[in-house]
Amino acid sequence: MLVDVHEGLAVLSRGDLLAIPTETVYGLAADAAQPEAIVRVFRTKGRPADHPLILHLGDAAWAEHFGHVPDHAWPLLRRFWPGPLTVVVPRRQTVSLLVTGGQETVALRVPRHPLTLNLLQAFGRPLVAPSANRFGRTSPTSAEHVRSEFGEKVAILDGGACPVGLESTIVDFSGERPRLLRPGQVSRADLEQLLGPLQDDLREAPRAPGMLEQHYAPVTRTRLGSSGEGRFAWLGLQARSGAAVQLLLPADAEAYGRGLYAALRELDASGCDSIVVQPPPQEPQWEAVWDRLRRATAP
Repeated sequence: MLVDVHEGLAVLSRGDLLAIPTETVYGLAADAAQPEAIVRVFRTKGRPADHPLILHLGDAAWAEHFGHVPDHAWPLLRRFWPGPLTVVVPRRQTVSLLVTGGQETVALRVPRHPLTLNLLQAFGRPLVAPSANRFGRTSPTSAEHVRSEFGEKVAILDGGACPVGLESTIVDFSGERPRLLRPGQVSRADLEQLLGPLQDDLREAPRAPGMLEQHYAPVTRTRLGSSGEGRFAWLGLQARSGAAVQLLLPADAEAYGRGLYAALRELDASGCDSIVVQPPPQEPQWEAVWDRLRRATAP
């Protein structure tokens, strides 16, 4: 069921779920102030309860109400909020442990999509919003992707195709030095320009979304191919006809990332026996793409 912002506000107020567009992927949103609604997110996705959710805010000024944001994080937030950046900081008592997966840290973000920003500001309080798909599967970048996951069970605020297409960069500010937990459009170079060298040791890092070894994965068996199997190509073997299915993606990292999940979903629905992904270049601007491909093709 497609709804507008006014109808979406009513859906959220009564504790139901609403799929919302962001610049990264569509989120499965619920009122962060209603425990029953948060539990409904976990159950609908099939998400383990110890996996934290990102708290989506309507304005950067909300951040201090929900987390202890250190001074050295603010230059980053002023530059990239609203935008595809999530920060992990010590939580305030205003944030339920249901949201944080039982941890004393909380993940915060201000999304850039105008429809969802309008929704958040009209709602007046944060939303939890993990990706609007079954847990561990390929993230949705269009309303149609959400509908294919949940049918008519979830109301959808249709904001068109997501312009970034990969989940937000996550930076942890809960330790002595910032560390990159998940790469995204806000690159390592962008971060280090403002923060200096990042801490690379993740052994003591808090749990964060999208850090499982296998994640973002199609149902169809997916593997990385060799350099001789096509230039930036997605290859699948049709189960019945034996014909090859080939989808080409751009040789530009941002454009490739924008089309990545839609291509995976198209091949997943095509009846292929397997999906073979042409490895992209091993260059810094491809770090976010490589992160998603490694997890999507993990055993």
